[in-house]
Amino acid sequence: MDLEIIHNPAAGQRGQRLFQAVLAGLAAADCRITVHRTEGPGHASQLAEAVAETAPDRLVVAGGDGTVNEVINGLNGTNAPPVAIIPMGTANVLASEIGLAIRSRAVVETINHGEPTEVTLGAIGNRRFVLMAGAGFDAHVVAGVDTALKRKVGKLAYALSFLKQLRQFEFPNYGVTIDGVRSNAASVVVTNARLYAGPYIIAPQADLRDAALHVCRFLSPGLWPAIRAGVALFTNRLRTGPGFSIDAGQQIELHGPVGDPVQADGDIVATLPAKITAIPNALRLVYPRRKN
Repeated sequence: MDLEIIHNPAAGQRGQRLFQAVLAGLAAADCRITVHRTEGPGHASQLAEAVAETAPDRLVVAGGDGTVNEVINGLNGTNAPPVAIIPMGTANVLASEIGLAIRSRAVVETINHGEPTEVTLGAIGNRRFVLMAGAGFDAHVVAGVDTALKRKVGKLAYALSFLKQLRQFEFPNYGVTIDGVRSNAASVVVTNARLYAGPYIIAPQADLRDAALHVCRFLSPGLWPAIRAGVALFTNRLRTGPGFSIDAGQQIELHGPVGDPVQADGDIVATLPAKITAIPNALRLVYPRRKN
């Protein structure tokens, strides 16, 4: 199998050890491997665009969810090769979402024998995402993460930003339009996936293979509702009810304070107002082979 690998060398030591073990496993399986190392933000998109022209059997992304996001934004869906992942990031939400164990043997098996599966992507203007986008408290937490600290302490950097936003976020009102139906929210996450920030369930019915995105609206503004929602999410007890709702749709519009940040796959990519569109069958993602 011909493999073109886009590798983010800025991933942590644990990720680098996994990467080296996977390379050894792929070499033992007689794969033909070319590794392209990223040199900074945005470089993975440039590499993906160039690598896709060589038509490899697999384009493998060795990095975190942010690196995957960069790669899908460098691909043209009409000729893109199947994309496999070596999960080396902070949360590795995509790996959890598709059921990929973060072990070298499982990753090698999936790259070699996994099932290329058509999945939906979301788009904010020309910027695509595979997992989720958000506005409000969610996006402000992402915007407040110290990148250098994130490299050192991983998920803890998000927890510190969360606590900081609890002190300073003003909880303005946001407008959400889903396939033409208008509603309001204190904060909103538009997700393509069941999981958020790791193994935590935010939208139980969401599936990357479905045509729709799931719009999760946090309805109650203020400090204590935000704390309760955070505790419920991170203990997997977030349920629809008076303070939280989920609706599916393909065309979503987000309104709020002009210039407010919008995050996608853990990076700030746009500002409000923003339009989000579901793009079915936009990517062939390599899933672990199903067991009989």
